[in-house]
Amino acid sequence: MNLFSDLFDSSENPNSLGAKFRQKRQAVFESLFFSYFSPNQPIRILDVGGTADFWKNSNLLNLPQLQITLVNLSTTPTSHPKLISTIGDATDLSLYTKGSFDLVFSNSVIEHLYTLENQQKMASEIQRIGKKYFVQTPNRYFPIEAHYALPFAQYWPKNLLFNVLTKTKLSRLHRWSPTAAAQYLEEIRLLDQSEMQALFPEANLYLEKVLGMTKSITAHNF
Repeated sequence: MNLFSDLFDSSENPNSLGAKFRQKRQAVFESLFFSYFSPNQPIRILDVGGTADFWKNSNLLNLPQLQITLVNLSTTPTSHPKLISTIGDATDLSLYTKGSFDLVFSNSVIEHLYTLENQQKMASEIQRIGKKYFVQTPNRYFPIEAHYALPFAQYWPKNLLFNVLTKTKLSRLHRWSPTAAAQYLEEIRLLDQSEMQALFPEANLYLEKVLGMTKSITAHNF
């Protein structure tokens, strides 16, 4: 049972399917990164909505002149000397000047901004302050909704989905708290390929495929 529950746990669990997909995506990112950046140059990265745990196995932390700034609505724990935690809003990064980061990175954050207007603000800020960017989000049309691991949950009425999340263990084999379920149902606005291209008009789109279907979309300008 532990093996089964691990597979369908969130991507924070290293034994989950989500973590396996994230590792593959990270390998694609690092391949692009090292094809562009010299290992010995000073490199400043801003990770919008990132955590120290996400980077713990990354080869980037071995680079001598690298610094990664994690920006979140509240500080996130970090003890690594190359990771700095700051407080900020993804839709308003006016603290930073144009082109102040060599790279802006964001993984599964832009879909948590409630509205298209907020997503447009985040995309605009990323392109303003980052010379390069790599921004990933789950695909709206993938049949298994990424946050709940339920088939076509993005199309369910919200009251039905709330009840399933809080009263059953169908979502990742556990019951959600009412507070967490309500928060996710309020904040998540999934994006599709055309919307990501519109948000990042000069980007290349990396499409992560599963059984021929697009699971996630990444906009980058490498």
